[in-house]
Amino acid sequence: MTTDSMKSTTEQFVDRLEEFGVSWTITRPDEAETAITSAATTPAVGVSPAIDGVSLPPTVDQALSPSTLDAAATGVTEATLGVADYGSLVIPTTRAGIEPVSLFADQHIAVLSERDIVPGMDDALAERGDAFRTDDWSGIIATGPSATADMGALVTGAHGPKTVHAIIVQS
Repeated sequence: MTTDSMKSTTEQFVDRLEEFGVSWTITRPDEAETAITSAATTPAVGVSPAIDGVSLPPTVDQALSPSTLDAAATGVTEATLGVADYGSLVIPTTRAGIEPVSLFADQHIAVLSERDIVPGMDDALAERGDAFRTDDWSGIIATGPSATADMGALVTGAHGPKTVHAIIVQS
């Protein structure tokens, strides 16, 4: 039997993803495009991740506009950090405003480099803290699909995606 302390950070991360109903794929950079195609519901919009060897498939529209976002069933973005303890994905905000890609469609696919998975929130803050303070960097910390119980029963997708899929690109 494997205890959490014996598991790798990636194993802990995918365990937590599963607890929050997030599906996941681990792939090599040269197979990431196929993994995105397999996971995405069309029409899909996205922003190409800044991960070496990874590009979006031609089925993902990169011409972002209010109409393409409105029509999209899937939004594909890069996650710049994964936080294993929480199963959280950190989606960067940008001056171009890519964060709606992760929030408006019913499905969000986050592409994450395995080397960017950290054990806990302290590690995430150590990793990005200086950028928060000096570069005016910000991000969305997302843990699982959007959910609310404001009106009684739990409802998914009320304020964001109904489903999330993480594609972890091996380093």
